[in-house]
Amino acid sequence: MIITKTPFRMSFFGGGTDMEDYFRECGGAVLSTTFDKYCYVTVRHLPPFFEYSTDITYSKSERVKSVEEIEHPAIRNAMQMLDMHELRLTYDADLPARSGLGTSSSFAVGMLNAFYALKGKYADKRKLADDAIYLERILCGEAGGWQDQIAAAYGGLNRINFSADGYEVFPIVISPERKERLNENLMLFFTGFTRFSSEIQKSAAADKRDKRQLLGEMHTLVGEAERILTDKRSDLDEFGRLLDRTWHLKRGTSHAVSTENIDMLYERGISAGALGGKLLGAGGGGFLLFYVRPEAQAAVTEAMEGLLHIPFQFENDGSRVIHYSPEKYEQKVNI
Repeated sequence: MIITKTPFRMSFFGGGTDMEDYFRECGGAVLSTTFDKYCYVTVRHLPPFFEYSTDITYSKSERVKSVEEIEHPAIRNAMQMLDMHELRLTYDADLPARSGLGTSSSFAVGMLNAFYALKGKYADKRKLADDAIYLERILCGEAGGWQDQIAAAYGGLNRINFSADGYEVFPIVISPERKERLNENLMLFFTGFTRFSSEIQKSAAADKRDKRQLLGEMHTLVGEAERILTDKRSDLDEFGRLLDRTWHLKRGTSHAVSTENIDMLYERGISAGALGGKLLGAGGGGFLLFYVRPEAQAAVTEAMEGLLHIPFQFENDGSRVIHYSPEKYEQKVNI
């Protein structure tokens, strides 16, 4: 039996510039972190006593006689990709799916990590990120960028650069005290709305407005935000004000990014004392992130009455195997 633990991510700056059709030509960058909310994937080989050969539990249950019958596209394609057979797989998570935290990519990374471990193979962070990008974007044909898979595999507070040559991951070098202060000034609220990121991405792609100037400005803000974090002489509150700038830029990239309800909630947070914030993920719903000085946090919490506040801490590990029990396995032969 294998159990993997894979973090969710929050993207601060540069989202949208991680789309391959954009960064291959223009370059891109993202500043993001993972935090202490996780998905857990458990896999083991299914004992040969059942009519079905694969037993899968996520938001629904599937019991099938062949891999080709699996409805979940990521599980089906991953099992075919790594030649996996006769499995029992379960998925559990601390936060809901389709909420702007890269949950589907965290699942993809955690599942691949578990499959490799079940085969007795080690996959490093780069391998997990590359395979998850290939799984979701090529095999499953899902629209979206590359940042989620990379963040889930690597973990930590990073700048991820994108270019025609692919991507590079650079940890943000920041003192523990400054990082803790940043963490303390961030507040996360669940709006109650969920959506499929790929649907938002497709809607955004169909929007014919020229987004290159906006994406270029969003790319520039990554460098500004990194400078604020790494220069101890800089006022950390400027990070919050930059979040407000990037949110307004992001709203300009597509009508699908926000809704009247999201805009209302955001303005309530700003009026209560937040210096800035943004909706996490592709847009349309999920989690609102605010940067709030400690003295204003009670007022912002009151302004978000009815929304669930999610306390969190940054994490640095990325996807990892937390339980490993090797199994003797011989594939059943159908006669």
